[in-house]
Amino acid sequence: RLFWGWLNAVFNKVDYERIQAVGPDRAASEWLLRCGALVRYQGYQKWQQDYNGLPTGPLGKYKIEAINATDSCIMYRGFDYLDGLEHVTEIKLQKCIYIQDECLQRLSETKNLQKSLLQLKIISCGNVTDKGIIALHKLTNLEYLYLSDLPGIREKETTVHILQQALPNLELELDLE
Repeated sequence: RLFWGWLNAVFNKVDYERIQAVGPDRAASEWLLRCGALVRYQGYQKWQQDYNGLPTGPLGKYKIEAINATDSCIMYRGFDYLDGLEHVTEIKLQKCIYIQDECLQRLSETKNLQKSLLQLKIISCGNVTDKGIIALHKLTNLEYLYLSDLPGIREKETTVHILQQALPNLELELDLE
């Protein structure tokens, strides 16, 4: 178990030179796929899941529009890869054992995501608490938030109230006990 934690930390290490060399979307794609997530590019319907099948072509041609991190090992350490992404409209975090409040806080403080992110789904992430959900209030353009199976959320009514006051246009769908 310790070995896998170490290996996942290695997969999440940010390579700033790589971001400079290939651009933020390509570097983030490599990070996400290495960690077991899927990406979908602007103008494409198909999800990219094979690291070795990453599209080639002019740098900057493929812009990440959606991220599906189901069962992936993404963790806070790698979130610097998200900074340069300007076109991400959807993120799904499902069964992500390394996602915790600090990750959601970091996500909501990412300037580009504050502008572009419209849909967010957080499902079965056991380390997420009310604090992490409340931090999402900085995602001012968020239109849809789906929360399901989050045992760390203890103050559901208060959390929902705070979010709805901060984001009056947010459609919030809950499937919480």
